[in-house]
Amino acid sequence: MSGNPDRRRAEIVRLATTSGLASVEELSSTFDVTSSTIRRDLARLTAQGLLARTYGGAMAVVAHPEDSLRQRFGDAFEAKRGIARWAAQQIGAGESVLLDAGSTVAALAHELRSSTQLLIATTSLAVLKELDDVEGLHVECLGGRLRHLSQGFVGPTTETALERMSFDRVFLGADGVTADRGICEADLQQTRLKELMARSAQKTYVLAHAAKIGRRPFHAWVQLPRPWTLVTDVGAPEDALAPFSAEGVEVVVVDAEGQISKPKPAAGQPIAP
Repeated sequence: MSGNPDRRRAEIVRLATTSGLASVEELSSTFDVTSSTIRRDLARLTAQGLLARTYGGAMAVVAHPEDSLRQRFGDAFEAKRGIARWAAQQIGAGESVLLDAGSTVAALAHELRSSTQLLIATTSLAVLKELDDVEGLHVECLGGRLRHLSQGFVGPTTETALERMSFDRVFLGADGVTADRGICEADLQQTRLKELMARSAQKTYVLAHAAKIGRRPFHAWVQLPRPWTLVTDVGAPEDALAPFSAEGVEVVVVDAEGQISKPKPAAGQPIAP
């Protein structure tokens, strides 16, 4: 396996996922390659968001493979559109808005195509593609290293650009979101960037359809400053949303048209008339 880098890297991810930690020395011995080769493997896997570097090795940050942005676009389409429609209605003329990477945030960008007099900054290629021909908007790209899976920019260049700007509102995507930990992400650089994004805006929104609520697919977390607003769809049950309200998070539930609605009753409860 030492002569096949792709197979070796896939096995490194498998070992890190099952054992929780992979050291350079152990991996070097297992695959009969030099420590330098292993370090290059770990650096590449970290850049791909599959591992998180630790002192002397790496640990897995994915409990299962991360879907690409292209794969996520077709998931929960109606729910994402409703969330995006509601979010677009919160933005006033002349405001400055920061848009994260992610399919639901890209749906918000689509809803903003008819807007004018907005400054929109983004870390997302999908958002840029939605807005690249809209002349009535001022669009800023926070460049950096492109993370191909999420089609978003991350890293110190992105963070430096962000430090020079402030915003009225920021809209964040999420791989999962819980009341106690915040946003769950596949990549540690994404978590730091999202925290900086939240700090740069007066109001923070997390756009997450029902399947993301309470989900913990990875091991990297974004701690959001209070208060913040969770925007989800009618498929989210009441009992899953209650912990957010208890933690002081504003919870907004919307239907497919972007109108505020009631969440789904908890299991075993009757549906109110």
